[in-house]
Amino acid sequence: MPGTRPNIVLILADNLGWGELGCYGGGAIRGAPTPRIDALARQGLRLTNFNVESDCVPTRSALMTGRHPIRTGALQSVPAGLPQGLIPWEVTMAQVLSSAGYATAMYGKWHLGDKEGRYPKDRGFDEWYGIPRTTNESMFMESVGFDPAVVEPPYVMEGKKGAPATKCELYDLEMRRRIDAELARRSCDFIGRNATAGTPFFLYLPLTQLHFPTIPHRDFAGRSGKGDFADSLIEMDARVGEVIDAIDTRGLADDTLFIFASDNGPEFRRPWRGSAGMWTGTYHTAMEGALRVPFIARWPGRIAEGRESNEIVHVVDLLPTLAQAAGAGLPQDRVIDGVDQTAFFLGAEKSAREGFVYYIKSELRAAKWRDWKMHFVWEVEPNAGPNHLETPYLFNLIQDPKEETDVSNTQGWVRGPMRKMVQAFQESLKTHPPIPPGAADDYVPARPRGG
Repeated sequence: MPGTRPNIVLILADNLGWGELGCYGGGAIRGAPTPRIDALARQGLRLTNFNVESDCVPTRSALMTGRHPIRTGALQSVPAGLPQGLIPWEVTMAQVLSSAGYATAMYGKWHLGDKEGRYPKDRGFDEWYGIPRTTNESMFMESVGFDPAVVEPPYVMEGKKGAPATKCELYDLEMRRRIDAELARRSCDFIGRNATAGTPFFLYLPLTQLHFPTIPHRDFAGRSGKGDFADSLIEMDARVGEVIDAIDTRGLADDTLFIFASDNGPEFRRPWRGSAGMWTGTYHTAMEGALRVPFIARWPGRIAEGRESNEIVHVVDLLPTLAQAAGAGLPQDRVIDGVDQTAFFLGAEKSAREGFVYYIKSELRAAKWRDWKMHFVWEVEPNAGPNHLETPYLFNLIQDPKEETDVSNTQGWVRGPMRKMVQAFQESLKTHPPIPPGAADDYVPARPRGG
């Protein structure tokens, strides 16, 4: 396979904080060495300023569409039976790569639609196995007073393009322990089948670890001696290792762009609370602990080994970057917020991005630009009561990574370019009105105003 048209493997951990992995300062000190992911980081690019959205749904929407979720209406997790996910008008990463001739598969957590027409197999993936919503549903059946007459029990599902999805197995606590093993097994099988066929492939593997309830496979229970969380981290590292081995043992490493990342910062609920390392905060906030997550990219011969960078990259950038790698085109009838980071990934010193705006649901919370962060709403802990600031706080993240010292007076010049960035984004929302949350399948966005 030509090196300019790689296979693409994208593994997305769930609720994995910046401070959990050994290569990000965690690992053994979290009770769980992560040797396979640490080795992957040494073989490629490790980013320390890779940014995502506030939690599971908006990040996955941003990843799949290259658009901030304020545009797509996929703003938050919604219980089963209520409208949710991406409307069919949106074009996903899988659709883009499938149109370029890639075999596509997804094994894991979708969270972008839970009905026919919105499942992964309807959105560009040739095959899918996993959960349509989220992992905490695995606790339903053992919850006090659970009534299956009013809330349908959750299921692991599967489906293939062009056919209805089917329910495979009840997603209870025991299946929660086993699911990542099955996701990794199916991923390795998909790699093997396409390696034999010589077909370029896109594998999207959104694992369920470390989302709560954070409990490991029985084979890993007690492995760390430090509890369920550490055992689950060891398991996650091993599952990633299984997929790496499936690529490497088939001689596909040089022809495969392999990416590992997380969907958001660490869990804040106890007893499953995770670590954001040196940063303050958890997901569901605008603190750096929510925005920054691990990101590793390996492509031997193209991405230099052992490279680290603190340049800003955002999850929306992955769609245009992967489309460029695959020789695929992007939709031209909508705003794509992502920028192509190919040159940066392949060795350029600077990212193609200087900053971005950050919404939680429909509210502007913060903006980042170069080394600075501006908060319009201050909330260090989720549900602590957001403080809407009359005068925004400004932090220099290099001098003050904990976001403790407002530099509005001493470095106030920064407010100008940051305000201009915010204003330009908000003007684009007026020109291209956002899709309302819960929009029906037949909803078509209004044509750009003035266009």
